[in-house]
Amino acid sequence: MDGRTREYLEGRFGDYYRSAAVPLPPAPGEREWGVIPWSAGGTRMHRHQSLLDLGELDDYLTRSAPRHVYFSSARFSDPGASSMDEKGWRGADLVFDIDADHLPGVDPDETNYADMLEFGKEALLDLVDLLERDFDFDEMQVVFSGGRGYHVHVRDDSVRQLDSDARREIVDYIRAIDLDVEGLIETRQYGTTTRRVLRTEGGWGRRTHQRLLDFADGLMEMEEDAALERLMELDGIGEGRAKTILGTFQNNSEAIRDGNVEAGGPGVRTLVEALAHETVEDETSPIDEPVTTDTKRLIRLPKSLHGGSGLVVQPLDRDEIDDFDPLVDAVPDRFRGEETTVKVTDAGPVTFDGDTFTLQSGVQSVRESLGIFLMTRGRAEKVQQ
Repeated sequence: MDGRTREYLEGRFGDYYRSAAVPLPPAPGEREWGVIPWSAGGTRMHRHQSLLDLGELDDYLTRSAPRHVYFSSARFSDPGASSMDEKGWRGADLVFDIDADHLPGVDPDETNYADMLEFGKEALLDLVDLLERDFDFDEMQVVFSGGRGYHVHVRDDSVRQLDSDARREIVDYIRAIDLDVEGLIETRQYGTTTRRVLRTEGGWGRRTHQRLLDFADGLMEMEEDAALERLMELDGIGEGRAKTILGTFQNNSEAIRDGNVEAGGPGVRTLVEALAHETVEDETSPIDEPVTTDTKRLIRLPKSLHGGSGLVVQPLDRDEIDDFDPLVDAVPDRFRGEETTVKVTDAGPVTFDGDTFTLQSGVQSVRESLGIFLMTRGRAEKVQQ
């Protein structure tokens, strides 16, 4: 990025901060702060700063207009100390990061930015569902990172003192790493008899059971031949077992709703195992593991600007996630309404602010919000108007 472009972006970031209300996280004075300025020669972070070092945040952001702004998930006795040992760790939020270019099936060289963001939102919805239903966390903040993904900050008192090993266990659960499918089934005593049943009260057992119920309801809506064909698509289920399973669904639905994997013989057990693997594949969330296990992580400040896109690091209410379009809803209003002149250095398709079009090389006048997006992403340079 050349000097004129950096100078222009720094100025416009400062204009954004002059009019933006950037909220502080809980206990801001106990957190370490870090910034990356618009300096030549790279993106070196200036960290080990406390809020006392920075001063009043809005004034600091307006004056310095940093390229990126971060604060620590951890709380410290002395956040401005120059070494981690001297800071005095007092606890940390539980933070999750979904990075779209690390998602299964996403090739950063082939998948366009807009599609990556959509895949990231799907992974976010799976994550939020897991955190809400399986962990029942109360204090969660969902944030679009401004770049390629999303962050979730969990601030329940119950997680603050967890060490890295305990946080690793949460990661393993969410990603279903080394999940013991056999462990989803338990033996229960019913009078003088025992029965093998799914653990339906919670966790991956409950999720597998719900998939089993949905699967059974779907089969009941099909013609018999279609239902048998659907069953035989699953590993280990031939025509004989398929007929037995279908008969169980038709004649002993109560046992299925109780999670009884022995109803209908070994066919139902085979079906449950197949559906457990489908459940894990569809409902796990590919979070960035090192972010969650790190008890001292620096994470982007909500409502700050991302220096690699010019978009807002946008906090989201739970009911806003489904309809959120980051390439529209995270575009700063401050950058709308004017035009700017840029030299496009990386031509090609662009999706931005509700439009999809092909960008041509060379000098041209574009909407300022688009120009800032292109410059921060390294696709254009600022020229004199």
